[in-house]
Parts: sequence; C-alpha cells; structure tokens
Amino acid sequence: MTRILLLPGWQGSSDGHWQRQWERLYGDIVVEQADWDFPRRGDWIARLEDVILAQPDPVALVGHSLGCHLIDAWSASTRHADRVVCALLVAPPDLQSDELPAALLPWRHLLSQAPLPFPATLAASTDDPYCRWQAAQQLAQRWGARCANLGGCGHVNAASGLGDWPHGRQLLDAMLPPAQHPTALFSA
Repeated sequence: MTRILLLPGWQGSSDGHWQRQWERLYGDIVVEQADWDFPRRGDWIARLEDVILAQPDPVALVGHSLGCHLIDAWSASTRHADRVVCALLVAPPDLQSDELPAALLPWRHLLSQAPLPFPATLAASTDDPYCRWQAAQQLAQRWGARCANLGGCGHVNAASGLGDWPHGRQLLDAMLPPAQHPTALFSA
C-alpha cells in the first residue's frame, strides 16, 4: 500500500493545519525537519531521502508551501524517484517574488528546470498572498503538473479555515491507483 508523506513548508504546520489533521485522521507521516525556521535546503533534502528510503512501500508526497519546492529539489537530486507514485503540490510560494522572506532566499537560485519524474497535481488559490495565480500556473507547467484552481483559499493553511480539507484528499486520491487508497481504510 502507498504511504503518504506530508511535507510542511517554512515554519512547519500548526495543529490546525490540514496536514496535521491528515496525520491524525489517516495515519499519514509528517516529515519533520530539524529546523523549521531556517530551512537549509540540503538538510531538508537529506531528511526527505532518509524518510522515503525507510518506507517499505512506495510513497505519495504531499507538499505544502516550501514543501512543494522540497519535492522539486529532492527529485532533481535523488536516484530514488521511482519510489514516488505521485505528488500533490499545495500552495507553493513564488520564490521569485520581491517579497520573499530572507530565510527562503537560498532556495531561489537553485531551482530545477526539469519536470517532476512522477505524476503531480498543483493545487493553488487565486488569492494566495505568497503566489499569484499566474505564477502558480507557471510552476505547474514547469513541473509537468496538472493545475487545480482552488478559488479563494488564501495560502491553503490553518488560517484558511479548511479543517481537514476533504477536497485536497480527493485530489490526492484521484492520483493514487485504486487499490492503494489509504483513505478508503478509514472511511468505512
């Protein structure tokens, strides 16, 4: 069965965030980083690699915010991308923005130009303060991902009031092979 790995962004995901709710509801694994406030790219990539290789089954990656760029950076540097069934990329920030926080600047200059080597859907809001809709569409195109318009949901985080975000789970489930839907185990 596919294991779902949740990749929070800069500063992690709070208890009210849908990623933490998915962890509780479905038993998904949150990939914890040693330092959420100063995201060292190499450290984050190495941690993701370790967690993926520790899984006995294939994985699906669900990134939020900087976690989306982590998926891109990891896939460009690993020899184990074949372990990933699919990726859901939620609300990636625009790393080219003039308003990018200083802690994220090192991520700006190391972007991969290759499409992701596995199926992906990018889910973005039309009013995300960290990424204009047009920038999200450009990221989806660069990553070879299907682009899902979420309407006005802000940064698709706890402040967006989405609860456990069932629509996001539907987007993920649509990419998984039917026999590998972990959500089905918990909805009976």
